[in-house]
Amino acid sequence: MANLILITGGARSGKSRTALEAGERIGGRKLFVATCPLMDDEEMMRRIQRHKKERQQRDWDTVEEPHDIAAALRSSSAYDVRLVDCVTMWVNNLMYNAGRQGRQLDEEFISERCAEILEASSRLNGTVIFVTNEVGWGIVPENELARRFRDLVGHCNRLIAERADKVILTVCGLPLFLKNGDM
Repeated sequence: MANLILITGGARSGKSRTALEAGERIGGRKLFVATCPLMDDEEMMRRIQRHKKERQQRDWDTVEEPHDIAAALRSSSAYDVRLVDCVTMWVNNLMYNAGRQGRQLDEEFISERCAEILEASSRLNGTVIFVTNEVGWGIVPENELARRFRDLVGHCNRLIAERADKVILTVCGLPLFLKNGDM
């Protein structure tokens, strides 16, 4: 059964850097599961390319998987460390696809998808690191879609944190250990 680590925090708080460094300290073969879909947005494409190049220089393999994290994890048995970045974007992608199909996601659907990724993780050796945003610290969003997004991400985060061996909150680039000590 893989060791599970959840790293959360606000936007640009240092979550991804903390996760990369944790994975590198663990060592072995490392896989980065990127959930951000390729977009028709020049700034985001530059950001994706910059991050991909940085990971290559740090000896990480990358797989782009915006929807089926469980499948990416199931096919990662050759790796010692898998880093999923990020759960927040994954929930966004699922909501976007559902909206295009005229459906709305609910907590039951997210619970089932989280159960799939946690089940896939439980069948692996090594370590799985999940990165997510802490989205509930701001004001209550003024529209239903934004509130549902906040609620679904929060629900997913709770489910992963419950099963995680470690939970780390990153603030201003500093990791704060919420569950089970240090790295």
